[in-house]
Amino acid sequence: MTPRDDAPAPLDPLPEPHTGLMGRFRNYFLTGLVVTGPIAITLYLVWWFVTWVDGVVRPFVPLAYRPETYLPYVVPGWGLIVAFFTLTLVGFLAANLIGRTLVDVGETFLGRIPAVRAIYRGLKQVFETLFSGKGSSFRKVGLVEFPSPGMWSIVLISQSPNEDISRSLPGQEEHVSVFLPCSPNPTTGFFFYVPKSKIIEVDLTAEDAATLIMSAGVVQPGSAPDPKKAAALAGMANAARIANASTLRPEPAKAE
Repeated sequence: MTPRDDAPAPLDPLPEPHTGLMGRFRNYFLTGLVVTGPIAITLYLVWWFVTWVDGVVRPFVPLAYRPETYLPYVVPGWGLIVAFFTLTLVGFLAANLIGRTLVDVGETFLGRIPAVRAIYRGLKQVFETLFSGKGSSFRKVGLVEFPSPGMWSIVLISQSPNEDISRSLPGQEEHVSVFLPCSPNPTTGFFFYVPKSKIIEVDLTAEDAATLIMSAGVVQPGSAPDPKKAAALAGMANAARIANASTLRPEPAKAE
């Protein structure tokens, strides 16, 4: 079967857009930055934390138990291991009768020092709330109209104020204490009381909220691309591009 002379010629695929040498280098550089940037910053922060713990713990470890005494170099992370086992041992001792007795004696001693008493009690309540796993502070995320009407900020919801503060707050509505982290450093921010009806709870974890704040909105929660979905969208876009090009390309004139 011979092809007809008046049949239209098959459409050739459209050529890919030409990218110059500098454009390719720029794309390669940005790709390398995206790949290595988070890894480098994470490793730096981990190394800084390990070095800081080693520097704090090393003076309390006798020379006979330090690895650098027998090795020509300092072993990084040794202080972190010592701190981990020391804290575990303290927790084990504090869980029995003798340990609780010693803790009570220490708290009684610190409670008699006026300047130290307030600091110790405040820090103890913070650590018990954050690390005991029983409290609900900073586990809920909400939106508050701040700093002006029509502008909304992400806040971490904490506990309700005590009775003395509740009586001092205006109105009869229940208030909630919230923490508003600053971007890009979420460890700093504003603490204030806000009426409970003025808070809009959102379905976000504290980690997702911290990521959103640190990235200044660049990284949205749940915005990780799905490779299969991205490939399907790319295929659909390519098919649409070829179809549009075929409609715009003029058909060859038929021979009389």
